[in-house]
Amino acid sequence: MENNFNLPRNNKKRIVIIGAGFGGLKLAQKLSGSPYQVVVIDKQNFHQFQPLFYQVASSGIEPSSISFPVRKIFQSHSNLHFRTTELVSINADKKSITTLAGEMNYDYLVLANGVNTNYFGSDNMEKHSLPMKTTAEAINLRNRILSSFEKANLTEDADEHAKLMSVVIVGGGPTGVELAGSIAEMRRFVLPKDYPELDFSKMKILLFEAAPRVLNGMSDRAGKKALEFLEKLGVEVCLNTRIDDYDGNKISLSDGATLYARNLIWTAGVSGHQTAGIDSANYTRGNRLLVDNYNRLRPYDSIFAIGDACLIEGNDKYPNGHPQVAQVAIQQALNLARNFVTKKPWRVFKYTDKGSLATIGRNMAVADLPGFKFSGVFAWFLWLFVHLMAIVGVKNRFFIFVNWAQSYFSRDQSLRILISPYKRIKK
Repeated sequence: MENNFNLPRNNKKRIVIIGAGFGGLKLAQKLSGSPYQVVVIDKQNFHQFQPLFYQVASSGIEPSSISFPVRKIFQSHSNLHFRTTELVSINADKKSITTLAGEMNYDYLVLANGVNTNYFGSDNMEKHSLPMKTTAEAINLRNRILSSFEKANLTEDADEHAKLMSVVIVGGGPTGVELAGSIAEMRRFVLPKDYPELDFSKMKILLFEAAPRVLNGMSDRAGKKALEFLEKLGVEVCLNTRIDDYDGNKISLSDGATLYARNLIWTAGVSGHQTAGIDSANYTRGNRLLVDNYNRLRPYDSIFAIGDACLIEGNDKYPNGHPQVAQVAIQQALNLARNFVTKKPWRVFKYTDKGSLATIGRNMAVADLPGFKFSGVFAWFLWLFVHLMAIVGVKNRFFIFVNWAQSYFSRDQSLRILISPYKRIKK
């Protein structure tokens, strides 16, 4: 069978972008109409809006509302192409990549393939905990939470009740804090109406953070206010506490204590991808690729990395790397796109911090903006506006706005459905 993976060159230099996340997609869009043939490669055929995964997991919005087909974005751009496959290796000498679908040559290669969940070497945690780094994992988490209550509704075992109804979240960053707050609001306003037979005063939501405060990437004020909001919602926050092991039932803590839960959600860390063909010396902490101020991977003149996947060497302001947030990836993509098309000397990347936001619950959010910091209702509405405008697609924005408005006024969600993968029944 003939393989149509490798496109005709059509006399244009080719830029291959690995990953259709915030950085990869923005880079491709900015190169639309440029003298390059741009090929984006991703395992999924859609762009995922990661900041709202937790709302999918807590039945707040539909998965389709935070996902947008890449091919639809590229429809009106003749020099943008897309292939759904997975990168296997890089041959820098030949300027080619190998994927599961075949080989492709490039003139420039941009690695924008983000990061994976980091379990810090714990095989048990990887096997038994619930991650939330993709839309599929967010749907799986929603199914797991809902099915736990269905199971609790069918058993009279008090111990099993407690295990099924408890939710343990590991990691006090924005994802962990936002997810904890969202589930706490479900416990207060939604679940008691769905499951009147269950006693939700016994449902525990625990958030574990190894550091002395939550939201380490934000200001002390934001961390303190977030902790206040979480405690107001009834979340038990355990600081300076590390989870050493988990077998799907028993949780072993760093202080020697143990507790039991069927649902442990892991949001504690991320790690980059190591790709065959790239020397291990090019990787630093968290498997991030070391790049120069132009996001070029040394010593490969034609390979670049942007977003969470890279760390710029020698940056005094960010010696441990820029924050692994969408704005960094987007700004690096914009700078690299400008450099690819300019006839002027290339411009080094300089990050402009536009601030950070995190929401904990209804009318509860924290904001760190350049020059001032605030929390509460106004921060919450600002969070809503910023995230709504960042969603790809007018239709998606509309449906998310409708879901948010309905949830705000009714304190309810209508998306608590269990959708499991299809399994053919054997006769």
